[in-house]
Amino acid sequence: MTLLVLGLDPGTAVTGYGVVEWSPGRPGRLLECGVVKTPPRAALADRLCTIHEGVVDLIESHHPDVIAVESAFYAKNVRTTVTLSHARGVILLAVAQAGIELAEFPPAVVKKTVVGTGRATKKQIAYMVQQLLRLRRPPSPSDAADGIALALTYLIAGVGRRAKMAVSR
Repeated sequence: MTLLVLGLDPGTAVTGYGVVEWSPGRPGRLLECGVVKTPPRAALADRLCTIHEGVVDLIESHHPDVIAVESAFYAKNVRTTVTLSHARGVILLAVAQAGIELAEFPPAVVKKTVVGTGRATKKQIAYMVQQLLRLRRPPSPSDAADGIALALTYLIAGVGRRAKMAVSR
């Protein structure tokens, strides 16, 4: 059983992504990572359209089994929380339209799962992604590393749950 996970780190300027393939008995393998960038001066509606189209393209290109997305969190700045929620909304729409399993993880859980502490820095996340996937260098930019970390969080935390559910059926 091979599992393909698309991890998405929502943002209205930059949405990071990572596509990781996993098979029992083998380490995960990074297939692709990068960012969906939106035009800096574009209206929010246009940015959201770009994000939605980018996520739809990723889904059509890779046909993931699961999509792992950072869940909503409460930033100190309410405006940041609201803006990120818009980006999450169009991502969730693309996932629902494709009929793919969705897994959501809070940022602290992703950091704890991948690095070992819920207060990890972006540099620490990139380093651990590099180590876990045996990459030559840390993924860049950091938004892409965050997308990969979301996919890895599903594989570390979610595969065990999924396997237990399959056995109990």
